[in-house]
Amino acid sequence: MLDIQDLRIHFRNAPPGKDAVKGICLHMDRGEILGLVGESGSGKTVTAMALAGLLSNAKTQLTGQIFFEGLDLLQASRETVRALRGKDIAVVFQEPMTSMDPVMRVGPQVEEALLVHTDLSPQERRQRALAAMADAELPDPETVYRKYPHELSGGMLQRAMVAAAIISEPKLLICDEPTTALDVTIQEGILNLLKKINREKGTGILFISHNLHVVRKLCTRVAVMCKGELLEEGPVDEIFFRPQAEYTKGLIAAIPTRRKRG
Repeated sequence: MLDIQDLRIHFRNAPPGKDAVKGICLHMDRGEILGLVGESGSGKTVTAMALAGLLSNAKTQLTGQIFFEGLDLLQASRETVRALRGKDIAVVFQEPMTSMDPVMRVGPQVEEALLVHTDLSPQERRQRALAAMADAELPDPETVYRKYPHELSGGMLQRAMVAAAIISEPKLLICDEPTTALDVTIQEGILNLLKKINREKGTGILFISHNLHVVRKLCTRVAVMCKGELLEEGPVDEIFFRPQAEYTKGLIAAIPTRRKRG
């Protein structure tokens, strides 16, 4: 479904040779949950933004190839990429409070992808939005539909963001650290929701995180990035129990356990 070949991302205001992403190669099969891990500044988010077509050509230079369903997104027209974004490729961002418009009710924001990509009537869009909110396990979708973002808790807002992302039944869902700002119990609920979406709808999920514990619970395969480079990738258990890169060994050693002190 997704095949990245020698992707390089350079910010135009950066010195020559200082690429944010340095020639990574990565693939995802249809329906797979792939974890992309690394510390802050490793290039995870900028890679995801390149996949979703969210990087400005005026500020970044991209080379290489990003094949989605056989289409090279870097060679495709802006209109083609725009038609895919929100329909076949959807994104759940880290901070729902800053991602949602504070002066719009939640319901219209959830159904926005349908407004852009379909000819459904307002009533049909509303029904699809309510169904997506129910799929995202939001309590009382009718009430949540009419609320403003500031009236919802962080966990409910994140579920509303997931509902907005899955309403068009995308083939690829990019989740950029969607559980970072949530407490542990809410985090568990979001992870279970993502598993359910993957299992029931066959949606491929690229899960970006610096939390290896979360990645191990959710993903089937994991890729490790550091300073714009892809250090290693493989099945989750292989990376966790037989890591090859020293950086990966350090990440795993830093995972808190009950026995570690200090």
